[in-house]
Amino acid sequence: MEVRVKLTLLVDNNTLIDHYFLAEPGVAYFIDIDNAKVLFDTGYSDVFLKNAAKMGIDVLDVDTVVLSHAHLDHTWGLQHLIQAYAERQFENRPAKRPTLIAHPSVFDRRFIPGIGDIGCLVTEETVGQYFDLQLTDQPTWLHPDLVFLGEIPRENDFEACDPIGRIRQADAETDDFLLDDTSLAYRSSQGLVIITGCAHAGICNTVVHAMRVCEDSRLVDIIGGFHLLDPTNKQLNNTVEKIAAWKPKRLHACHCTDLKSKLALSRAADLHEVGVGLELTYES
Repeated sequence: MEVRVKLTLLVDNNTLIDHYFLAEPGVAYFIDIDNAKVLFDTGYSDVFLKNAAKMGIDVLDVDTVVLSHAHLDHTWGLQHLIQAYAERQFENRPAKRPTLIAHPSVFDRRFIPGIGDIGCLVTEETVGQYFDLQLTDQPTWLHPDLVFLGEIPRENDFEACDPIGRIRQADAETDDFLLDDTSLAYRSSQGLVIITGCAHAGICNTVVHAMRVCEDSRLVDIIGGFHLLDPTNKQLNNTVEKIAAWKPKRLHACHCTDLKSKLALSRAADLHEVGVGLELTYES
């Protein structure tokens, strides 16, 4: 039986030309696979709700919410989603109770000293009132062909080298290397589609892990943030070299990928424009 996946970009730093949606520095995707509905990340604000409404998508009808990692540009929309669920309850209207899947450390405090909090502002207790929590660092299949990759091994010496801020866990404070960062992978008949949030774990580490989990080394597409913001020459050159060797059919680099990096990536594969309103369809 043929399976079709439709991915709609609800939040990105940009919108597609002549698509009159709202953009913000964040990311959120709506994924429909076999009529199972997944919301992957929630952006920075309520923009994902507004854009979804204009697109005719009811994000309160999703079966699963997935968080790629704790940072504000991926989780601060969660409080607006909870507010929307609460309003439905106040009004005695039917609403689903989705599963929320994320890394076990996603609700730990993340901050930059002297600046403030950069992690999820909603507590695990509050989230548990509206979602069935599934906090895991292991690969978890959301559908026979769609997998939450869990904690991603850091194997390359050119990526995921520097911390961002600090993390507080069980009264201990350490540098934050974003071990909670993860992605999704869709297993199509032609190969893998990797869907990332920021890829703090390293885009190459992420792809290798997805290939192991899915037991498939073919690569169709990567969509999302590549975490290439003013990268070193070593990181950028190694990333481009590895991606070129994998020979993906196309790339959709967005969010935390700067212009210099996009131009370099365009030498490795067919690079496509990305923005809010983008719809991609993949078939098994």
